[in-house]
Formats: sequence, C-alpha cells, structure tokens
Amino acid sequence: MRWPLLFALTVLSPLAVHADGLDTTFLRRLGVEVSGVPGWMIAADSYERKWLKGRFCTAVGVALRYTPAPCDSDDYAADYNYPTIIAGVKYNMNHGVTMHRERDPDWGLLEPVDYTSRLGNIVTVYGAFERPVMSVGRWTADYTLAFGVGYSRSKYNTRDAIDNELIGSRWLIYFGAGLHATYRVSRSWGVRAGLEFYHHSNGALNRPNKGANVVAPSLAVVYEPHRAGWREDGNGVAPGPMRPYSFLEMAVGMGGKTLNEEWQLTQFRTAPGEPGYRTSRFKLYAAWSGRMAVMRRYARRWATGVGADVFYGTYASRVAEIDEKDGLTVRHSP
Repeated sequence: MRWPLLFALTVLSPLAVHADGLDTTFLRRLGVEVSGVPGWMIAADSYERKWLKGRFCTAVGVALRYTPAPCDSDDYAADYNYPTIIAGVKYNMNHGVTMHRERDPDWGLLEPVDYTSRLGNIVTVYGAFERPVMSVGRWTADYTLAFGVGYSRSKYNTRDAIDNELIGSRWLIYFGAGLHATYRVSRSWGVRAGLEFYHHSNGALNRPNKGANVVAPSLAVVYEPHRAGWREDGNGVAPGPMRPYSFLEMAVGMGGKTLNEEWQLTQFRTAPGEPGYRTSRFKLYAAWSGRMAVMRRYARRWATGVGADVFYGTYASRVAEIDEKDGLTVRHSP
C-alpha cells in the first residue's frame, strides 16, 4: 500500500492546505477512490501457454476523481451523462506470475535454464474517462477507458529473467478498460465493484514485447462529498440540438520499432555461446505514418468517415536480409 498512500498524501495535502486559494467550485467536484484488484494473467495464444506457468497477480490503487455538476457543465458533458475524469496511480504486485521454457523442438537451438523467471512489480500512473450509462436509485453503472505510463522493477534479462517474454523494458505504456456498478451507501460514500482488463507493454520499442494482459474483478470505496448536493446545485441547461457537419482529418506520425524477426533469430536460431544468443539488446528502426479521412459528425459523440493510411518502415531491408538467409525469396517493400 506504500505507493497509493504516498500518492494520496502528495495530491490531497496541497488541496487541504491551500483550499482558500482555489476555486471552491472545483474543490466541491473532487472525490477520492481507493481500490483493490486481484487478477489473472491471460495467455494470448498457444505459444504463450507453453511457458506461462503462474498467473495470479494483485493491484492496489488510489485515484482523484473530478465530476462536473449540471450547473457547471456544457452540452458535451450532458450528452455523456456527466462523466468523471480520473487521475490515479496503481501498484501491480506480480510475484505470482512465473514463466519457464521446457525443452521443445519448436524452439530450435534454445537451451532451457534451471530456474523460473518472474514478472516484476509495476507502478502505473494513468488518466481515465468514466461514463455513467445507467442510474437507478442508489445504483449507478459505468464503463471506463484508461491510458497511462508504467515502470517495472524488473524486465527480461539473461541473468535471472531469461524466460520473461512478457516485459522487455522498464518503461511501459498502459491501457485499461472496465465495467462497474456503484452502490451509494450514503450521499457521499459508495462501494464500487466491476470487471477490468488492463495491458502493459513497450510498444515494440524493445524486445521481448508479448505484453502483460490481465483480467480482474475490482472492488473500490469511493468518497465524493459533492454528491450530497449534486442535483441541488442546479439542473443546468438541456443540451441543445447539434447541426451535423463534415470535416477533413489529417495526421502524420513518427515512431520506432524493434523487429520480431530479430527476436526470433536470437532466441531460436542462434546457438548458446554465439554472439547475440538470447540477447536483450535490439536495434530501433524508424517508422513513419500518415493518414487522411473525410468524416461526418452527426452527433456529439459519434462521427463516421472513410480514409486511407500509409506506413513507411525503414526496416524492410533488414527483414529481407533475414529471410534470404532462411532461403526465402519474398519481395519486401518499405
């Protein structure tokens, strides 16, 4: 519980000390959530099921919640049923997630080791969007979408985690989604339970990058003092009509990528003792992208369109080189 408690003290203490200098309307919309999440690592395919042994993990978290009231909301907030914006921190305890490769002809020259690899604990800082979809009496149902950044205490290495193909770098991206139901035990306190999915990986910036995928039931206590007079603050203005319109969407992107082909080469087609055998260092190649789409927004929450994406990978020649060594004569285009 150390990380969640530190986060709560760090974030909430300045608000308590400097409340007189802040917008009281903003303060009245704040709440706090403390959660516990026992979960299980998902084996994404038959390949992963061969070496993923233990799957149980847990997480604890604390989050700051901001929910606008009808009186200080716009048409978009009303259309989304006054969503909650969340900033939080989660500490994932992954001691129970273990990995070990046995001898297998599918893995070529790879030699099994005499120990079990473990997934490291991960600290995640995230932001989330929570939209209520139903409210009946004391009950409220919602869905959430979350994005953030994680840091893992350990990762794949050839010393004591050589079978950890889930996480290949300390810095990670995070995505989460969940369905929840909240029961208001009083006007300010609620108990929240649900089912969540979350994912940590490095976006192919290093290898390995199988990614850690967890499905988990969740239980949380929510304190939102503003709920005591939420409706009494005013009913706001009913959302006005929206005039549909068309627009052109354009984007360009630059990124980096390591090759799964090089990972396969060093893992399964390099003999023990040779340079690069089961290495943790891979070259990062530049990747470019562009997109253009013609869109039609016919509601505040919905737009549909048609477009085209183009990608350029500077790694095409390296993939061709690896394939040629394997006797393949496939044409490669960047």
